[in-house]
Parts: sequence; C-alpha cells; structure tokens
Amino acid sequence: MTTTPAPAAPRDWRTPAAACTSVLLWASAFVSIRSAGDAYSPGALALGRLLAGGLALGTLLVLRREGLPPRAAWPGILWSGLLWFGLYMVVLNWGEREVDAGTAAMVVNIGPLLIALLGARVLGEVLPGRLVAGMAVSFAGAVVVGLSLSGHGGASGLGVALCVLAAAAYAAGVVAQKPALRHGSALQVTAFGCLIGAAACLPFAGTLVSEAAEAPLSATLNMVYLGLFPTALAFTTWAYALARTTAGRLGATTYAVPALVVVMSWLLLDEVPAPLAVGGGLLCLAGVAVSRSGEQTGRTRGGRAQPVEGRRDDTERQAGERSR
Repeated sequence: MTTTPAPAAPRDWRTPAAACTSVLLWASAFVSIRSAGDAYSPGALALGRLLAGGLALGTLLVLRREGLPPRAAWPGILWSGLLWFGLYMVVLNWGEREVDAGTAAMVVNIGPLLIALLGARVLGEVLPGRLVAGMAVSFAGAVVVGLSLSGHGGASGLGVALCVLAAAAYAAGVVAQKPALRHGSALQVTAFGCLIGAAACLPFAGTLVSEAAEAPLSATLNMVYLGLFPTALAFTTWAYALARTTAGRLGATTYAVPALVVVMSWLLLDEVPAPLAVGGGLLCLAGVAVSRSGEQTGRTRGGRAQPVEGRRDDTERQAGERSR
C-alpha cells in the first residue's frame, strides 16, 4: 500500500521580505548620510535621525497599544540602543565624512563576521575554523581599502578606522538585541532602542539646532528620510526577521549592501570607490564567503552534529522554558 506524502508546508516569505527591506533601505542610508554630511556634523545628524525615527516609532507604539516591553527585554534594548542606535550612527556619520559611501559600506560589511564571533563568545555559539579564516581575509580587505586611500592623507585612514569601529558597534548591538526579541516585540525593541540612542545623543542638541537653521532643505529632508525609513522602518523589519532566524544567518543578507551602495552612489552622487578600494571590498566579501561555506550542519559543544536551524529551535525552546 502506497502512502501519499504530506504536502510541504508553505514557505514563509515574510522573513526574507523583511530582511530584503532592511538591506535596501540601509544601502540607501549610506548615500543619504553622504549627502546630508556636508550640512550636518556627525552627532547632530545622528540625533536628528533618531528623533525623527523615535517620533515615528513612538506614534506607532501608541496606535498599536503595545506599551512597555517586559523587564527581561530591557538589558538587550539598553545595550543595542547605546551601541547600535547611538555609537554606530555617530561614528558612521563621521567615517563617511572621510571616505566615500561605497568604501564605507564595504568596510562596515565586516560586521556579520564580528556578529558570529561575538555570538560565539557571548551566546555560546559554535565558532568553526572557517569563520576564523574568513575573518582574517575580511580584515585584510579592510587594510587594502585603507592603503588605497593612504595617498589622500591621514584623514582617509581615520575614515576606515571609524568604519571598522562602526562595524564593531553594529555587531555588538545585534548580539545584544537578539535575546531581547525573545521577550519583547520587534516594534517594542526597535522603538525603545531608538529612544535610548536619541537620549545618548542629546549632548548634540545645541549643534543640531544651530546647523538646522543654516542647512539647505535637501540636507534636512535627507536627515528626516534617514529617521523614517532606514531607521524606523528598516530597523523594525530587521528585528522582525532577527526574531525568526539566527543573527549569523540574517547578517549574511547584508552582504549585498556594498554593491547596492556603489550603484546608488554612482547614480546619485557620481562617486565610485578607487579600484584598489573595490579590490579590498571584494576581499571582505571573499572572507564572508569562506566563513559561510559548509555551514549547513555544524557541531554542538557536545560533539553531536545538528542542523543549524535545529540548534536555533532547541536553544529558543530551552530559553522559553527557563523564562517560565
């Protein structure tokens, strides 16, 4: 007697769609930061962006009546707000005053590798040898990008260093945010993280007011765009996707950002990274490819092979049992 196999469950398109939305909007952010950076200093631009994003997210929170997140979510919200919404945005704005948008995106793209490293250190995830090799290749790519800019003075090298710091802040923020999403919704975690980042940037309020009075309308509109779309919308769709997959796998979706930024900056800003900088960026991506190869299964610390998704499901189920 033959049995009819059960129909396959329909694939959930919402998570990849949310991730793609974040990637596209974050790519546009590099271009908008570069455009607004002539009129707004790094701290003022970050504060204006976060205030616009916080206002939009706060309004949505009130309309949806979600209220405050549970107490268990606050440590992750606090750290992601300080590191990702606060430090990352200020340092990235500063870095993009020194290097072009495409180069900045390439260097910041080492962030996914740092996410995996921090996940192994902080969350106890397995750190395979391929990941270590990939990190070495990607950091070599960042060095090549720096060398390609060395002929333009020390400020360019400073720009690369700032973008590396931005990548580290971004990675730490993602790792901090992941546990918070087990307790709070994507909107709650994003909204309060954005508000914490805005509070951390309040020392730049005076500068923001004085610069806004003299800035051209196009720069101010770019700042508002950064708050509403690459911040309010893109960070929420990212949190939605992050709650449904691992940080490392979701981080892989951001590997498309540098290519999108180069195209956007060429079309909108008429700037393309130097050939050696492109080569360094490709080295960063090659390191990512090395780190991601052979990742369908892995070994737990107990030595038992298990699918990546299976490990994630087990970990989250155990966390839920402990929280009860």
